[in-house]
Amino acid sequence: MKQRVLFTASTGSHLYNFHRPYLEAFHGLGWEVHAACGGPPPSLPEADAVFPVSFEKKMTAPSNFRAQAGLRRLMEEHRYDLIITHTSLAAFFTRRAAAALPKRPPVVNVAHGYLFDDDTPFFKRRLLLLAERLTAPQTDLLLTMNAWDFQAANRWRLGRRIENIPGVGVDFSRLDAPPGPRTQLRATYGFCDADFVLVYAAEFSARKNQAMLIRALPLLPERVRLLLPGQGALLEECRTLARTLGVADRTVFPGQVGQMGPLYALADAAVSASRSEGLPFNVMEAMYAALPVVATRVKGHTDLLTHGVTGLLYPYDDEAAFAVSVRHLLDDPAAAAAMGRAAREAAAPYALDQVLPQVLSLYTSVLPRTGAALEI
Repeated sequence: MKQRVLFTASTGSHLYNFHRPYLEAFHGLGWEVHAACGGPPPSLPEADAVFPVSFEKKMTAPSNFRAQAGLRRLMEEHRYDLIITHTSLAAFFTRRAAAALPKRPPVVNVAHGYLFDDDTPFFKRRLLLLAERLTAPQTDLLLTMNAWDFQAANRWRLGRRIENIPGVGVDFSRLDAPPGPRTQLRATYGFCDADFVLVYAAEFSARKNQAMLIRALPLLPERVRLLLPGQGALLEECRTLARTLGVADRTVFPGQVGQMGPLYALADAAVSASRSEGLPFNVMEAMYAALPVVATRVKGHTDLLTHGVTGLLYPYDDEAAFAVSVRHLLDDPAAAAAMGRAAREAAAPYALDQVLPQVLSLYTSVLPRTGAALEI
């Protein structure tokens, strides 16, 4: 009988965008692969079965407790040999469901970035930390992605065993196809050759903080343009802000973009205004595309970027400091190009073909029948 693994996440898009290579890898090991996620069930050809789960973003929503009960029934029915959970909300309710099993399989929690840090308000930090500590006994292996999370996980013993990983790997080959002439690419989005284009690919949310970038545009020369691909709850609010500040003609919202390669190819720099990160794909992709990166000095960014070498770091939500950093790139094109080249080199360890064997070996290392990692 085949061994079975269950992957869970708050949204199907998370599994689709970041974990399909791992579903395929388990198939290659001869496993039966199941996925359970919130939202509409995604097309996951690498999974043998995909189960919808009623996750909602608000932690205390009644549907989340129904999701927990549903996950427990799923676990009882299929008797998984291994459970791997992603995203904070799904990880909490997956582990709570597993805790109620008479015989619990090994559980791996991949922390894609704790939603708290030293600057988080006291009560919010305590609540989020309490959720992690409550589920620590059901966490046989905890995988973190940045130095702050790794230190916090060890300090508060948030898993039975804790390892730090270089993310889950980025398929940089998606960015290698020749995107076409730069002038033509720029014209597609209304840019000209003289424009200095900043790109930030992210969900429109309070944490990603696109509004700060829009507020900073009036502090920068007219030729600086902002390209903001993505969807999210705050998209329309950001459109309105751009119009209110008179920078709508300098801000482009192309919506969800399937292939980011052309956007990196037409840009002069990548930026991020995020409040916190795990190990962000958008920054790693921009680094591979040889773009200098201007990003907030927060966990995740500080793990990837060396200030003045591969990019520039500035204090969170400080539009004046952000504008100073962008002006530095404008005033010193040679330094900007050197940062881009250094960023490309620094991105190499995060490539999928480098990372996947490491992470898969850790996943399988918790299996009780071997006590050690399977050969891959």
